[in-house]
Amino acid sequence: MNMSRSRTPPRSAAAGPSAAAGPSAAAGPCGAAGPGMPFQRVVEAHGVAVLRVCRALVGPVDADDAWSETFLAALRTYPELPPGRNIEAWLVTIAQRKCIDMLRARGRGPVPVAEPPPARSSVGIPGAADEFAPLWHALGDLPLVQRQAVVYHHLIGMPYAEAATIIGNSAAAARRAGADGVAALRRAFADRTPDTQHAPHTQHAADTRRTSSPRRPTAAAGSRAPHTNGGDKP
Repeated sequence: MNMSRSRTPPRSAAAGPSAAAGPSAAAGPCGAAGPGMPFQRVVEAHGVAVLRVCRALVGPVDADDAWSETFLAALRTYPELPPGRNIEAWLVTIAQRKCIDMLRARGRGPVPVAEPPPARSSVGIPGAADEFAPLWHALGDLPLVQRQAVVYHHLIGMPYAEAATIIGNSAAAARRAGADGVAALRRAFADRTPDTQHAPHTQHAADTRRTSSPRRPTAAAGSRAPHTNGGDKP
């Protein structure tokens, strides 16, 4: 099958992470595979959810590659998938493996080069300027297990028991990781928007008013001048 026809979902990266991308009606209840369902419909039903998982785990630069690798691997094994299998959980499991492989590749030892590569920048990175970019960045700073729990449960609406099966821990551990991840995200956004960030501007405005306003004589000073001049007259 030509996967180039199935690459429309990555264009939905602009869709924010606030709404859970649950399985569509075409995928059946709980994302279960229907008998003889075309693979194209699987991509259309779950492509956005898988893309969100990839973007949260590996970042916006490698998300498209992880998404493509996920569906290429799924395409090879889809004919052997038993009827009634939860497709969403199956795809997320594949996506997790592909993303972890990418993360491990990043962590390998450095390779000697003649010149160091340029520093990483947010300029030109897909999605760096969208309204959810701070949230994606904060998600990327979480430990992997917390990131997985937050993404699987809060981003695509997967129960903790099912997420724990994919992560490889217990439902209680996944729930704890999800709570810790959400708390860390709240702290990160609280640190980025302190209440005192406007204080320097307020102080500057007050200083400007003080230096620009002319000094007015007091009533006492004005009353002494005529009395003094009057006393000097002959």
